Amino acid sequence: MGTAHLFRDAPEVIVFPAGGLIFQLGQPGRNMYMVIEGEVEMIVGNKVVDTVGSGAFIGEMALIDDSPRSATARAKSDVRVFPIDAEKFESLVKETPFFGLDVMRTLAQRLRHLDAMVSATGSSARARKRPASRKTVARKKPSRKPSPRKKAVGKRRKKR
Repeated sequence: MGTAHLFRDAPEVIVFPAGGLIFQLGQPGRNMYMVIEGEVEMIVGNKVVDTVGSGAFIGEMALIDDSPRSATARAKSDVRVFPIDAEKFESLVKETPFFGLDVMRTLAQRLRHLDAMVSATGSSARARKRPASRKTVARKKPSRKPSPRKKAVGKRRKKR
């Protein structure tokens, strides 16, 4: 990403030690972050799904769609990040168009990465033999013949 230099010396930069949590799955997303230095692990459940470094954005989805965090971000090494709230995000998109393009590229790369992970998981799942399921036998419902009384009620005589 080419926008890390915009934030390198900003006074708002936050430092997280290795192992520190930047944000957690399910939390409200009031900020996204630009990683200035270090590496950040993106974790879903107990699995590291991605590791990002200098120049990467993290937390952008929650900021853009105002949804809870979809992953946990943990500093793999000592990390410096620049927080970007909704107001700053809108300002950056207006004043620095390539910033918006970088965010879109990040989203596209993450979607492709996720697609590849799902495809790999799907093919390995198909490769495993699944236990045979028990077949259910459809029971035939007993036929009910309408009672003669109901038949008679249904037919009306014509008056002459």
